[in-house]
Amino acid sequence: MVEDDALNVTREAYDAAASTYAELFRDTLRDSPLDRAVLGVFAESVRTNGNGQVADLGCGPGHITAYLDELGLAVCGVDASPSMIELARQAYPGLRFDVGSMAALNIADGVLGGVLSRWSIIHTPPQELPLVLAEFHRVLAPGGHLLVGFSASDGPSRPTQIFDHAVAPAYRWAPDHLAAMLRAFGLAEVARVVREPQPTDRRQFQEVQLLARKAAREAS
Repeated sequence: MVEDDALNVTREAYDAAASTYAELFRDTLRDSPLDRAVLGVFAESVRTNGNGQVADLGCGPGHITAYLDELGLAVCGVDASPSMIELARQAYPGLRFDVGSMAALNIADGVLGGVLSRWSIIHTPPQELPLVLAEFHRVLAPGGHLLVGFSASDGPSRPTQIFDHAVAPAYRWAPDHLAAMLRAFGLAEVARVVREPQPTDRRQFQEVQLLARKAAREAS
């Protein structure tokens, strides 16, 4: 299957790069007040809905998972890379980290108040993304929130674009196109934050974070 092949490629690539990746990204939140603010809004949204259970999907070495824990959420991390999960467990022994796939989560239906997918869907082939979005909807409780981060494509005429990622094959998405896909899976956009490329950025394209919400009550 395409999804299995892509997942295996991504897993093996991140296993090989795990230590370097963890070192490079350990302090990213310290240097990004915008990201801290967005994560704070996400955490507040989850708490306001009354369910603090959150899954950080594609958690890598666990630094974002740990930050959500600091914000008062009951959070666990999931990543396809066993090496990443090993590093996360070593760095944050008080938190739960599991190896898993976003397309087939070992999480019960409707139990999460929040799902964080921070630049993890970028490694999902476009034809397989609906499986992942369906899983996001399945595990979220009514009224639960999703925060998804991704790299933007060059415009609406190019809904997806493959790009040269340092670790594994990756895709950019047109924000309106991805928001429409989320709506099709019962996840309505609440807010959108767009970071424009900076002169020092290696890649000159936008970074987008979409906050979406599952309906408090499903239509009959």
